[in-house]
Amino acid sequence: MKEHKVNRLLIVIGTIIVQMGLGTIYTWSLFNQPLVDKFGWELSSTAITFSITSFALAFATLFSGKLQDKWGLRRLVAAAGILLGAGLILSSQVSSLWMLYLVAGVIVGFADGTAYITSLSNLIKWFPDKKGLISGISVGAFGTGSLIFKYVNASLISSFGVSTAFLLWGIIVLVMVVGGSFLLKEAKDVAKNTKAATQQKDYTVKEMLKTKQAYLLFVIFFTACMSGLYLVGIVKDIGVSLAGLDVATAANAVALVAIFNTSGRIILGALSDKVGRMQVVCGTLLATAIAVAVLSFVPLNFPIFFACVATIAFCFGGNITVFPAIVSDFFGLKNQSKNYGVIYQGFGLGALAGSIIAALLGGFQATFTVIAVLCIVSLIIAITIKPPYGAVQSKEKQERLKNMQPHTRIG
Repeated sequence: MKEHKVNRLLIVIGTIIVQMGLGTIYTWSLFNQPLVDKFGWELSSTAITFSITSFALAFATLFSGKLQDKWGLRRLVAAAGILLGAGLILSSQVSSLWMLYLVAGVIVGFADGTAYITSLSNLIKWFPDKKGLISGISVGAFGTGSLIFKYVNASLISSFGVSTAFLLWGIIVLVMVVGGSFLLKEAKDVAKNTKAATQQKDYTVKEMLKTKQAYLLFVIFFTACMSGLYLVGIVKDIGVSLAGLDVATAANAVALVAIFNTSGRIILGALSDKVGRMQVVCGTLLATAIAVAVLSFVPLNFPIFFACVATIAFCFGGNITVFPAIVSDFFGLKNQSKNYGVIYQGFGLGALAGSIIAALLGGFQATFTVIAVLCIVSLIIAITIKPPYGAVQSKEKQERLKNMQPHTRIG
């Protein structure tokens, strides 16, 4: 009977610690040049490692829900933390690119994605009435981990060299993720016992994939991820080549992206609870379309460049936050990890698509034009899309339906 006397604050704290540890992988760019200097590899070949990591992260989310059913949340997140730490520790011993691709790419990415989606989905289940805010806190912690560890890992590399930095980074992350996992508690069917629970069908993955909404949401998410991830990878180069900034000034844009990305996660996540999630998505798609169009067609200077970069980063952070809640709104909370894992493949494909389009079309500006067109298409989808039959209904709609029922008396 006392089952629901759970300290949810401890679960929030545990999730924040786990997510901050997971977010540290977004400091990878710091390691590229030191690895090139040590081993003499090509910079482009070394940088491919993070593309492999991102793809493995997204791919892992397809299996995480089933693994959670077998192992339980706490044990799975702890195991993922050990594997993540081991992958980074083993990276300190690599001597060839294929070894780096395997341990820092495949192993680190798979472990990170497994813990990311399960701990995030679990926290949303604990707060079904504040999905946007809670998603923002969790995903914001992921971004904060990246921001803080830009300085931590830069210091480790300069003080101890790249190999020892991998070793120390791995130990720190292992302690953070495994330590945070002890504060987690699986939500199971908490949502059914809250005031926020409404008449909603919990879709399985198979049922979700039979709806057109699953594919439309995938297109929107793919577009949002491609625009943000492409910018993150080349923001310094855009500043130098398109805005005519010196290298040091353009490099400041990297920190700007991290700050606005993180703030977008928290602010837009909370805002989505108040004004509606698809309304937030519509706003971010429109703002992103305008920003990339300006980068493509307007002569750039310092303030215009930074305003566009900040806008795209803020919107990307918001979309990454709002989408887990949108998937639960459309398809129910029960199978959230599995359902969001499918939609989340838009992240992995988005990570690759920007670079592929740039290679095919030959440059930043043509790629930004494609992104602007995709944002407009996705905006039209976001304006017109409706949840599938059986998804959450508003309280007003439920009351209307109740009042329409005939009131008959027997006898």
